[in-house]
Amino acid sequence: MSFSDLGLAPELLRAIADQGYTEATPVQAKAIPAILNGQDVMAAAQTGTGKTAGFTLPMLQRLKEFANTSVSPARHPVRALILTPTRELAAQVQDSVRTYGKYIALRSAVVYGGVHIDPQIAELRAGVEILVATPGRLLDHLGQKTVNLSQVQFLVLDEADRMLDMGFLPDIKRIISVLPVKRQSLLFSATYSDDIRGLAKQFLINPLSIEVARRNSATETVTHLVYKVESAAKRDLLTHLIKSRDMRQVLVFCNTKIGANRLAYKLDKDGVGAAAIHSDRTQGERMLALAEFKEGKTKVLVATDIAARGLDIEQLPFVINFDLPGSPEDYVHRIGRTGRAGMTGEAISLVSDQELDDLAAIEKLLKLKLPVQDAGRFERERASVPAQAGARRRERGAAPRPDDHRRNERERRPSAASTDPLFSKPYTPSSPQTPLVQPAASTRGAPKNQIAALLLPPVPAEKQDA
Repeated sequence: MSFSDLGLAPELLRAIADQGYTEATPVQAKAIPAILNGQDVMAAAQTGTGKTAGFTLPMLQRLKEFANTSVSPARHPVRALILTPTRELAAQVQDSVRTYGKYIALRSAVVYGGVHIDPQIAELRAGVEILVATPGRLLDHLGQKTVNLSQVQFLVLDEADRMLDMGFLPDIKRIISVLPVKRQSLLFSATYSDDIRGLAKQFLINPLSIEVARRNSATETVTHLVYKVESAAKRDLLTHLIKSRDMRQVLVFCNTKIGANRLAYKLDKDGVGAAAIHSDRTQGERMLALAEFKEGKTKVLVATDIAARGLDIEQLPFVINFDLPGSPEDYVHRIGRTGRAGMTGEAISLVSDQELDDLAAIEKLLKLKLPVQDAGRFERERASVPAQAGARRRERGAAPRPDDHRRNERERRPSAASTDPLFSKPYTPSSPQTPLVQPAASTRGAPKNQIAALLLPPVPAEKQDA
């Protein structure tokens, strides 16, 4: 369906054309008319299918009547609130709002943690109609009374399943408690569990449920591949895959922040340019790492799941799961960073024996058996490298290196039977030890403190034989 058939304003159609789009995606074709009609919407669609434009365009259309160029903050109250789980996604949604709304005089702002709050306060006090925020920083502004949400008409939860899990739910409830009861609520995500669906209906009024693909399914433009490999060999296998296949842009997921740091260091040491992105890094460091990765200055971006939600990286060809996620739904979000907007992509997972249960859970969710390739040949070649290198050096007459003989040294170590008993038997004193100095006995009064022999005055020579 063409965007021009959806009843959008000329200003929006012009902005869409500037981006080179003409046809709406299935989720956009279903969501935009419903939102324009004022319905609450709960939309589920695969990643990379244009969900952000699906709620941004009709929201801008409905707020168009409030557009003005007045400098008075009172003329620019917050009318739309978009909540996202991560800072990076918040910044990306704000970019979309500005891109599609550039011909409409509506102000927008984004607030998230990790940066100084004062510039955000100044922007909010100047007045904005559309506010994109992460829950924690928004609560900071509410606590300082630097934002007023009493006139909000639209509430959008982007990546709604993550927003409504146990980590965010208390914050979401506190925020919703200060919003007007009469409002339009929109939930968008790639995955919804049954529990989250039931919970979401507490915030919606007769919502229209939109599903443009089988629930919790992965996009068909992504191919899957699993390597079964020992945990200790994962790092070397990853380096081997990147170099042997000449991968130029790779997003690698780890489950822990320290694991991401270590892996990025290892890849750099192996000659593969890499950077890490996770919640312990400053916001400036995270944005710089992401920007350099998008520009191709960094070949590999090693990330925790903060990069699994909503990040849009054009033509990203590879996503690699160094660690399988604990939740199978997170696998869908991770691999959704590739194969976006009709492009093809490849999702590779390095799976150890300890992760086979996680792999089974992912396959059950996807209703798909992922193709497996054994990494045994790579591991055998990896194990044989030191022995082959030592043999080649011996053939050349070169002096052996210590690591060539570690196994031989272990074999030459004396066995327990031939070990010197001086070192193998437990220590037993041959006779009781006699104190060097006996303290003088006292028949009256409290016992005197003992004095170390080295601190006693020397005995005169004439008394030594006494």
